[in-house]
Amino acid sequence: MFVLTIDQRDSQHGADRIPHLLRSLSDLAAAVPFERSVGDEAQGILQSADDVVEATLRCIRDGGWYVGIGIGTVEEPLPVTPREGRGSAFVAARAAVERAKKSADRAPLAVEGPKGAAEAEGVLALIARFVMHRSDAEWRILDLLEPQRRGSQSAVARALDISPQAVSKAVFRSAWVEEWSARPAAAVLLQLADRNVNGGKS
Repeated sequence: MFVLTIDQRDSQHGADRIPHLLRSLSDLAAAVPFERSVGDEAQGILQSADDVVEATLRCIRDGGWYVGIGIGTVEEPLPVTPREGRGSAFVAARAAVERAKKSADRAPLAVEGPKGAAEAEGVLALIARFVMHRSDAEWRILDLLEPQRRGSQSAVARALDISPQAVSKAVFRSAWVEEWSARPAAAVLLQLADRNVNGGKS
C-alpha cells in the first residue's frame, strides 16, 4: 500500500488550498480517498503505483506542496478515512513529507519505505524536475497532447492554430516525451519497493 501525505507550503502566509487539492485528486482510484488529515495537510491511501506517480506529479505541477510517499503496511480492514489509518505506510509517509520539506531547490517530494524506495524517489524527482519548470505557454500545448500517440502534435497545432514547429519546440523544451517514457519506470520501482514490504512476503 502507498500512503501519500501532502502538506501545503508556506500555508501561514497564504489561503487554504486543501479543498483545491482534494478536487484535483478526486478522480484517482484511491483505496481510501484523499481527505484533510489535519490543518493544511491531506492524506490518501493508494494501491496503484501509477496513481501514486500521477498524484505526485499533479501536486508538483500545481506547486506549493510537499509530497511524502510512504510504502508499507496499512492495517485492515481499511479505514473509512485516512485519519483513522494505522500501519508502517503511515509512519513512512510522515517521515517522507518531513524530509520533503528539506528539499531546498530540488523537487519537494520524498519516498520512504523498504528496499527500492530510494530508487523510486530518484526517478520521480527527475521527472518532477521537468514538470516543475514548465511555463504556462508550454502547458497550454502539453495539455492537449496524448502521450505516445502518433500524430498528436499535428492535431494540437491545428487546434491551437500554431505551427507544428512551435508544438515540437514546446515538447522538446519541456521534456514531455522523456516524462512519459520515465513514468512507467517510476511506477515499477514503487511496485518493487511495495513487494519488499515484510521482506517480500505476501
